[in-house]
Amino acid sequence: MMTGDYLRRGVAEFVGTFALVFVGAGAIIYGDIVGVALASGLVIAVMASAAIHVSGGHFNPAITLGFLLTRRIAVPLAVAYWVVQLGAASLAALLLKWVMPEGALTNLGAPAVSSSIGSGEAVVVEATLTFFLVWTVFATVVDHRGAFKQIAGLAIGLAIAFGILMGAGLTGAAMNPARAFGPELVSNTWTDWWVWVLGPLAGATIAAVAYEALYLRPSPPQQELEEAPEPEPVLSGPAAATDAGD
Repeated sequence: MMTGDYLRRGVAEFVGTFALVFVGAGAIIYGDIVGVALASGLVIAVMASAAIHVSGGHFNPAITLGFLLTRRIAVPLAVAYWVVQLGAASLAALLLKWVMPEGALTNLGAPAVSSSIGSGEAVVVEATLTFFLVWTVFATVVDHRGAFKQIAGLAIGLAIAFGILMGAGLTGAAMNPARAFGPELVSNTWTDWWVWVLGPLAGATIAAVAYEALYLRPSPPQQELEEAPEPEPVLSGPAAATDAGD
């Protein structure tokens, strides 16, 4: 269980979350979904690889919730992570507002639900994509039997990238309450804000609890089979005759 060391871990979470929002949301200005997917995936791959050994490389309140529910992070540290993640996202959005040409970045890159689907479907999309993300985190960062931890950042970044490729046109594919909160706060855009809270938190909860139950809990001890008594050797020949005579 991770606990203590608030300063070093907090700074690592701040830098990673700030980079995600600044780069991932800022890339939307070019209007290319593939470019946004690559930008977001690459920044997470790099930042997670740099911070996994310090803070776990969460950069996402949903991932932190998954660690909390499986008792892999202490409650006070988890709360500190959430404060840092939301604060970093907000400051990154403020910086985007300052450096971006006025009106060039709609709502500072805050995610939005497509008019072609309802808010209920949007929650399901966000929950499903976040499930894949958190499942990947647990399989690479937490499970020592999985892929080498050294490549966990790459796997997590790719999970972010394919999630955006699928869901950007439907929900913005935030998969992260902080990624949505920062731009929403600074641009004062709160339409369907709960989609990017409920969806990611639900998906993360299911993924973390399921992976923990299926693969990380110790298996029940196997009952040792009682060894059958070895049969006595059957004597034959002179030895058998001698025993018979006795």
